[in-house]
Amino acid sequence: MRLSEAMEGYLEEGRFGRTWSEHTLRAYRSDLEDWLASLERTEGIRLAQDLERELTPALLRRYLAGLDGRLNRSSLGRRLAAIRGFLRHLKRKGAMEREIGKLVPTPRVQRPLPRYLRIEEVVELLRTVDSSTALGRRDRALFELIYGAGLRVSEAVGLDRTDIDLSGGWVRVLGKGNKVRQVPFGPPAREALEAAFADRGAVPAFTNSRGGRLTSRSVARILARHLVRLAASVEGMAALGGKISPHGLRHSFATHLLSSGADLRSIQEMLGHSRLSTTQRYTHVDLGELLDQYRGAHPLSRKEEE
Repeated sequence: MRLSEAMEGYLEEGRFGRTWSEHTLRAYRSDLEDWLASLERTEGIRLAQDLERELTPALLRRYLAGLDGRLNRSSLGRRLAAIRGFLRHLKRKGAMEREIGKLVPTPRVQRPLPRYLRIEEVVELLRTVDSSTALGRRDRALFELIYGAGLRVSEAVGLDRTDIDLSGGWVRVLGKGNKVRQVPFGPPAREALEAAFADRGAVPAFTNSRGGRLTSRSVARILARHLVRLAASVEGMAALGGKISPHGLRHSFATHLLSSGADLRSIQEMLGHSRLSTTQRYTHVDLGELLDQYRGAHPLSRKEEE
C-alpha cells in the first residue's frame, strides 16, 4: 500500500469515526503530506512496508529537527501528533508492528495564559449588544450561552434547537471525542435564547442571515465586531478590541465560577475536560482576591486578625 493511500484512510477515519473538525483535518493533511514528501525525497520511502522496515526514531527526530526554526513549538507538537496518529493507524491496519512515534519526545511548549474578561466587562459586552434586531438577538443569545454554559465555540455552533431545554435550563453538548455532556445555564441565557428562537424556526440553534448554520470563524468575527464597538463606546475598555476570542468567554466562565467558590471538579465536568490540569489552566483568580479569600476563610488567619 502506498503511504499516500494509507494517509487518506487515516484522514477518513478521523472525519467520520472521530468527528475531527475541518480545521484539524486540513492541518493534519498538510502536516502528513509534508512528512511523506520528505520521506520520499530524502529516504526513498513510498510504501507502508518500506516505512516498517526503514523508519527509525532517529529518522523521525532528524525530520523534526529540520523543521525547528521554520515552525514554532506548538506547530511542531501538532505535526508530531499527526505523525504519531498516522503510525498508530498503520499498526491497527497491520502495516506496522511497532509505534516509532512513542519513542520521540514531544517538543516542549511554553503556553501563554489564555485571555479572559472580567465580570464587569462581560456585563458591558452583553448590555451593548443591540437586541432590537434578529441578528442582535442571535448574537446576545450566542454570547449568553457560551459564557453561561462554558461551551466551546464549535459546540455552540453545532447545537440544534432540540439540544437546548429552555424550561429546564440545560443544554446537551456533543464535545471532543464524541463525548456527550449536559450543562446548566441561567435565566439570562434562557431569556436571550427565547427571544432569539422566536425569530426563526430553523433546526440549527444559531444561523447566519441566509439561514445556514454559523461557523466558528463567523462567531469570532461577530464577537470581534462587538468588542470593537464596546471598546469605542465604554471608557477604559479600549484594550479589548479584537483581543478576546469566543474561547475567551469560555475561559471567563471557568474563571468566574472558581473565584465565586465553585469546585474545580464541577467546573471540569461542565467544561468537558478529561484532565483536571487542563481545567486549572482555564481558571484565573486575581492574586489579591485569592489572598482576601484566604484571610477570610483560613482559621489561623482569622485568629491572627482577632
